[in-house]
Amino acid sequence: MNAIEFSLLIIILAFLCEYIDSSLGMGYGTTLTPILLIMGYNPLQFVPAILLSELITGLSAGFFHHQFKNTNFKVGSKDLKIALVMAGCSIFGTLAAVYIALNIPASYIKLYIGALVLSMGLLILLTLNRTFKFSWKKIASLGLLAAFNKGVSGGGYGPVVTSGQILSGVKSKAAIGITSLAEGLTCLVGVITYLVFTNHSIEWTLAPSLILGAVLSVPLAAYTVKKFKA
Repeated sequence: MNAIEFSLLIIILAFLCEYIDSSLGMGYGTTLTPILLIMGYNPLQFVPAILLSELITGLSAGFFHHQFKNTNFKVGSKDLKIALVMAGCSIFGTLAAVYIALNIPASYIKLYIGALVLSMGLLILLTLNRTFKFSWKKIASLGLLAAFNKGVSGGGYGPVVTSGQILSGVKSKAAIGITSLAEGLTCLVGVITYLVFTNHSIEWTLAPSLILGAVLSVPLAAYTVKKFKA
């Protein structure tokens, strides 16, 4: 497969995965990680590139979700405060995650993320008809855990933060927009951390294709959330 065909494939994959992510609050890194592993890439070849692409798409998705009134990111709003709290907690989780990711086998990373996503999915299904009281402690804990997941594998952020917010009393549409913005800010920490901790140059070969495909899907995804019922 030549470079042009391969780039087109990555663009399409990024578009589809980011559309799911920005419309459901999860699925970009969590889906791309196993796909790229199957395609023969090493985690350190694509995790930093995924983080860079989600830095850009997370911020743009936050903008479009606000524009379509899925969430409210005006200065002083509760939604913005939640996103900033989770992003602030991401500093500690991401630092620990990148250090571990650089020192443990990829198979352990895949096992951890798979078990976590499965657990969150089951938890959502078991609590579909329940309502929960909002808690800032829960939000801070979610930010810490989700940032750890993101730094380790490039995925596992949205499933924890989106579903966790819903279980913490945040409305589903707002939770999706908040996740996008918080994830973008978290990925900024992740990219900087990889640049600081790696002793060798990072491969950014996949980054342009990932960014292009993902960014193109963001407005469509935000509009989808606006039209769908909770």
